[in-house]
Amino acid sequence: MVRVLLVASAASLALAPPAIAADTPSADAQRFGARPSVEQISLSPDGTRVAILAAGPGRSSILAIADMVKGGEPRPISHSTGTPERATACSWVSDARLICQLYIVDDGPNRMTFTRMVTLNADGSDAKQLTSRQRSTALWSMQYGGEVIDWSPDGASGSVLMTRQYVPEFSTGTHVTDTREGLAVEIVDATTLSRKLIENPTSTAVGFISDGHGTVRIRHSVPQSEADRRERITHQYRMAGSREWLPLGETLYHGQTATGFTPRAVDKAANMVYGFDDVEGHRAVIGVTLDGTLQRRLLVSNQEADIDALILIGRQRRAVGGTWVTDRRQQQFFDPELQKLRVALSKAIPNKPLVNFIDASADEKKLLLFAGADNDAGTYYVFDKDTRSLEEVTPMRQQLADVKLATVQPIHYPAADGTQIPAYLTLPPNGPSKNLPAIVLPHGGPGARDEWGFDWLAQFFAARGFAVIQPNFRGSAGYGEAWFQKNGFQSWKTAIGDVNDAGRWLAAQGIAAPGKLAIVGWSYGGYAALQTSAVDPDLFKAIVAIAPVTDLAMLREEARPYTNFDQVDTFIGRGAHVTEGSPLKNAEKIKAPVLMFHGDLDVNVDILESREMAKKLKSLGKSAELVEFHGLDHQLDDSTARVSMLDRADRFLRTALGLPAGQ
Repeated sequence: MVRVLLVASAASLALAPPAIAADTPSADAQRFGARPSVEQISLSPDGTRVAILAAGPGRSSILAIADMVKGGEPRPISHSTGTPERATACSWVSDARLICQLYIVDDGPNRMTFTRMVTLNADGSDAKQLTSRQRSTALWSMQYGGEVIDWSPDGASGSVLMTRQYVPEFSTGTHVTDTREGLAVEIVDATTLSRKLIENPTSTAVGFISDGHGTVRIRHSVPQSEADRRERITHQYRMAGSREWLPLGETLYHGQTATGFTPRAVDKAANMVYGFDDVEGHRAVIGVTLDGTLQRRLLVSNQEADIDALILIGRQRRAVGGTWVTDRRQQQFFDPELQKLRVALSKAIPNKPLVNFIDASADEKKLLLFAGADNDAGTYYVFDKDTRSLEEVTPMRQQLADVKLATVQPIHYPAADGTQIPAYLTLPPNGPSKNLPAIVLPHGGPGARDEWGFDWLAQFFAARGFAVIQPNFRGSAGYGEAWFQKNGFQSWKTAIGDVNDAGRWLAAQGIAAPGKLAIVGWSYGGYAALQTSAVDPDLFKAIVAIAPVTDLAMLREEARPYTNFDQVDTFIGRGAHVTEGSPLKNAEKIKAPVLMFHGDLDVNVDILESREMAKKLKSLGKSAELVEFHGLDHQLDDSTARVSMLDRADRFLRTALGLPAGQ
C-alpha cells in the first residue's frame, strides 16, 4: 500500500527566490537551479518522525520535523544562514534530540575550513555546541569538530561516541595546561554535554570504527614521519573484550587511488570487519574476522567495476551489502532478508529503480528509503515491516514535480585508439533527436564518474533543447586500476582525448548539428572544457567552465600551506605535463568564447586560477568573461547563484552557437 503522508514538501518552508538580475531568469533556470527541497533526511529512533534539512532562500538551510503519525506540514525548528556556517547533516540522537554538523569556511590569509557539531531538542530549544570548546591558550585552531562514530552505545541513551581533536596548550606562568595532542574518542551526553574519554588522544591516529554498541574495535593511524603521512594508513584492531591493539593491515594511497585493505564497518554479532580490497584489478567487499585469525571472506565483487560503497543500515550502521556501477547502479546484499525486501520494494515503486536505504528506526522495523530514476529526481518513503505499508514522505525536488524530464541512455563510443568509452546520453524530452545543439559535459574529480540517474545540470540543458553527453573518460573512477591510469592530470592527453572523441561521436551520429557543439564542465570538468582546445581548437564553439583548474603548478602551490601538500604534489606529479596540461599555459590555442563561474571562497580550486585565465585570454584578444560569486565555495550551494549561473550559461551558449533566444 502506498499512502501520501505529507501534502506539503520541505520546499514549502522556503521563500520564493528573489529576482537575480534585471532580466528575469528562464523558468527552467529557476526550477533546475534551485537547491534540492530535501538536502538530507533522517528517521527518529522510534520511527514516528523525520528530520528534514531543507534548502531555504539563497544559501540558507532550514531544519524541519515531520510527524509520521499525525501528518501535516513539516514544522521548521531551526535554520543556518550559509554565511559563514552551513548545516550539512542532522540526525537523531534520541526521540527528543538531534545532532547537526556545521561546515564553515574562514576567509583568512590561508583559507581554512572548520566543522562543528551542535545539538538541540526536536522543538528547536536548548541548542548547544556539542564539539568541545577550545581555550584561548591552544597552540593552533581546532579545525575538525569531530564526528559521531556510534549512535547507540549500549546503556547510554541520548549519548554518542564521537571523535575529538586535542590541541596542546601553552603555559603563561601557570602549571595549569594541557599538553595532550591528537585524535581521541569520547562518550558525550547530547543534553548535559558531560563527556568521558574512551580512547586517549594519539598524534598519529586519524580515525576509529566502533561496533555500533559502544566499543571501539578499529584504529586508523599514519606514520610519524610527515613525508609519509598521507601515503600510508595502517589499521589495527582489538579482539572482543580486549584493549590490546593488533595489526590488521594497511592502505596505500597513490593520489586518488588506494590499494590494500580499507576497513569501513564492524559487525559485533559476526565479530567481523567489512571493508574494501583489491581482487583481480577491482575493489571488492571483504570480511575479515577479528578473532585473532584474520580469516578473509569475499562478500561482493564484480569483474567489470569497483565496489564503491558498503550498504549500511540502522543506528548501528550495520553492513548488509555492497553497491557498484556498470551501466546502472547495482546492489548485492549479504543480508538475505534485505535482499528480498529490496526486490519487493522495486516492484512496489514502479519506474523508480534506484532504491536506497537511508535510515532505520532503532528496532529496524521501519526503514527510511529513497527511490528515483533518470527522469525522476526521486522521493523519500518510510516502509513499515509489520504492516507492509509504504508511506510517501516528500519528493527530493518539489519544484520539478510537474516538469517532464529527459531519459538517460547508457552508451559507448569509440576513442581514437578504438577503446570503447562508456557514457550517458541525454536528449531533450520533446522534439527531434538529431541535428541538435549539443554539449559535452565531463565530470569533476578527476577521480570520480558519472552514473545513470537524475543530474540537474544535464537535465537543465536537455530542457533547453540541447543534447548532452557525459563521458566516463579514462581517468574516471569505478572501472578498475587500468582504466584510472595515472590520473586525469598526469594522463591528461588520454583523458582529454576521450572527452574530445565524445564530441566527435555526437557529430558523426548526426546528433550534434554542424557548428553547434559546446563543452561545459565543473572543477576537473571545467579544466577539461578549457584544455580540450590544446588538442583540437576547432572542435567546440563555446566553452563554459565552472570553478576550473587552469594551471597545475598553481594548484600545487595552493596546497603548500596545508598538511595534504605531499599528497597533492604526488597527485599532480612533476614533468612536462604540468605545463603542457595547463590551460593557462596554452591559452593562445583557445578559439571559442569562454564563460567562467567561480566562488571567491573556493578551497578546492582558488579563484585566482580563473582570474588569471580570464586575464590571459583577454590579453590575447580572446572572448572571455568571469562571473564571481561572493562568499561561496567550490559547490556554489546557493539557489540564487545557481539560477543566475544556469541562465547566464544558457544565454551565452545560445549567442555563441547562433541559436534563437530561449523562453
